Amino acid sequence: MNEMPKTVATTLAPSASGPYSQAVVAGGLVFVSGQLPIDPATGEFADGGIEEHTHQCMKNIQAIAEAAGTRLDKAVKLCVYLSDMKNFGAVNQVYAEYFPDNPPARLALQVAALPKNADIEIEAVLSL
Repeated sequence: MNEMPKTVATTLAPSASGPYSQAVVAGGLVFVSGQLPIDPATGEFADGGIEEHTHQCMKNIQAIAEAAGTRLDKAVKLCVYLSDMKNFGAVNQVYAEYFPDNPPARLALQVAALPKNADIEIEAVLSL
C-alpha cells in the first residue's frame, strides 16, 4: 500500500516563504527544500560571510532532517547553489565538517541569482 507524502515543518528552521514545504517525506526519503542562510530566530541572514552562511544552511537542513525523524549523516545527495563559484573552496571546507565520513553525492554550481540575493542555497535528500 502506497503512503501519501507527508510534509515536515519545524520552527528550528526558517518557514517556507512560498507555496512549498520545508520538506516532504515519501518513499523512505526526506526531500528538504532549498535552505538559504536564514537564522530562524531572527528571520534574517546569519551574520558573517560565506562560511557562516554555509553553516546556517547546514544547520537549517539538520533541524529539518531531525524534525522528519532522520539525521544529517543519512544524507544521500545535496545540491549546493552558489552566487559566485569563487566561494567554492570556502564552502567545501565548511561542508566537509558536516560529512567527515561517507559524504553524500553532491552537485555544486553557480547560478545567476538566488532568492533574497543570497550567496548560497542548499537542498538535500536524506534516507529515513
